[in-house]
Amino acid sequence: MGKQQWCLRVNRQGAETVRRTLLDEGVLDKRLRIRPDGDDLLFPVISECEGSMMAEFEELYQRAPLPRHELIGGIAILAEDDPAGAAAIIADRPSVHTVLLAESAVEGEFRTKRFRLLAGEETTATIHTEYGRTFRIDLEKAYFSARLASERQRITEMMHDGEEVLDMFAGVGPFAVMLAEKAGMIWACDLNPDAVSLLIENISRNRVSNVIPILADAASLPEVCGRQFDRVIMNLPLMAERFLPAASKICRSGGTIHFYALVADEDEDTPLLNRIPIKSVEKRFVRSYAPGRSHVVYDIVVE
Repeated sequence: MGKQQWCLRVNRQGAETVRRTLLDEGVLDKRLRIRPDGDDLLFPVISECEGSMMAEFEELYQRAPLPRHELIGGIAILAEDDPAGAAAIIADRPSVHTVLLAESAVEGEFRTKRFRLLAGEETTATIHTEYGRTFRIDLEKAYFSARLASERQRITEMMHDGEEVLDMFAGVGPFAVMLAEKAGMIWACDLNPDAVSLLIENISRNRVSNVIPILADAASLPEVCGRQFDRVIMNLPLMAERFLPAASKICRSGGTIHFYALVADEDEDTPLLNRIPIKSVEKRFVRSYAPGRSHVVYDIVVE
């Protein structure tokens, strides 16, 4: 006998993006099995919401809860020092080969973290898959977050074919490689040599031919590039604000800057936005970062 629960009907074509969003927002009811219904999928949600309906769902077998963790390829990253929980993840998830604890926040000019092994293979390297693309990641050499997958997909869907794009803080290339399918050319910059080395490997791994890797300080890009772009990606939430003037110089009039920032929930928008020529700006919530702080993106159309 199934269980009646609120759900959202979603076309299969966009179902993975919706599933990730519901997971990020904590509203997907993970106790129930997602149900196919013709060309659609029915996603059970924990409570009634806009567009929801009632349907019957099969209950999933309830295993002992695993500790909270982020999954990047075959590596699980725990939020707390929990060796027993780490061992449980290794036993429960055959695809996970390593469980790590982050021993530092993002630090230094190369935006890296320090990790300690809790269980499994002693490595910080893995292969991560996202929307059919594969990336070689080394968490101690270059920053990477799988939690921005839906955001990368959102920008891909916003783009027009043939756009010239600049990724100012490219890291190992997740934005650049994902956007390459619609872009004319992407210039992908990072200051970290290890990140650029991994970026070059990921360009080759995904057989992408329209991404130009650049090892440079983002502040120097107006001189390095000598051109303007249709779209500029600024995914450096802790420090991107000081590079906004440079971004506004190399984004053409009518082009878009995607400026990512960490803000206190009660904060007003960054005052630096008033110091660059803006035609319009839309602020979007990306994810919760910490109690009282959110990761947001400003989609800025340049005047």
